[in-house]
Amino acid sequence: MAKTQLNVRVDEATAEAARERALQRGVSMNRYIEELVLKDAGEVGQTFVEAASDFMKQYERVFAEEFGLDADGAPGPTAPAGNPEGLPGTT
Repeated sequence: MAKTQLNVRVDEATAEAARERALQRGVSMNRYIEELVLKDAGEVGQTFVEAASDFMKQYERVFAEEFGLDADGAPGPTAPAGNPEGLPGTT
């Protein structure tokens, strides 16, 4: 993969902390910063998935009532006629 050079400015204390952490981990400063960014990006994705899961749990009953699905997401007795999946816009 091609590499792109980034130039950043940080205060001396932050730069020294980064140097020390990279040395402790036995990696270059470049690799250390790269790992931090990748970790942060992964955490953002995980946070989104957790928030979406919490939302679905919170509104599960509302969706079930609206679309006629039982607790397992299968068509329930209230699914509209001609729409066994209980999905909007399908017949």
